[in-house]
Amino acid sequence: MPSLDRGLFIVLEGGDGSGKSTQAKRLAEALQSQGFDVVLTQEPAGTRLGKLVKSVFESRHADADAPPLAAKTELFLFEAARSDHVRTVIRPALDAGRVVVCDRFTDSTLAYQGYGRGLPLDEVRRLNEIATEGLAPDLVLLFDVPPDVGLARADSGGEKRDSIGQESLGFHRRVREGFLEIARAGGERYAVIDAARPIEEAAAAAWAAVERAMSRERA
Repeated sequence: MPSLDRGLFIVLEGGDGSGKSTQAKRLAEALQSQGFDVVLTQEPAGTRLGKLVKSVFESRHADADAPPLAAKTELFLFEAARSDHVRTVIRPALDAGRVVVCDRFTDSTLAYQGYGRGLPLDEVRRLNEIATEGLAPDLVLLFDVPPDVGLARADSGGEKRDSIGQESLGFHRRVREGFLEIARAGGERYAVIDAARPIEEAAAAAWAAVERAMSRERA
């Protein structure tokens, strides 16, 4: 089995319909085929508590009479799920030298609740830091697609959209710009993948970015 000096933490980010969840599964399988010990997880539903948080947003989409959640309420729910996720799943796996592939992490909260909802970015970053206890990914793969394309893809594929996924096109455009701004400021830890390309091409670009990240870890 290939060895790393320590665990490797890879996060896949992107807007609705970007294909990141499909790519997360493909990446985990590719890593496993190379002999790596992989944990595939997701946010917010990576723990039992996280599944309860996710159900809140799904039920609010299904119930037309449910009042909308305040932006800060959304933020606190996601951070509670993240704290539990880091403590019980992610950090133990990394400490054991495993590769963690995570579908969404802190940048989603910054993009959706910060750039999308308009909450102060510094406030979101501070709560992210508290929830993660300072844990940051070694590599972030941002699957970028224009929101109109992504949302149409999600609808045509029968993807289940929650109350946030049902927000306006303007909201999703702000989220996309947020993701891109985060990536621009993030340096070599970030790789922006053109998710409008065919799945195989996007997967190849993601794998190339992972190989570069592993080379840095071994250097």
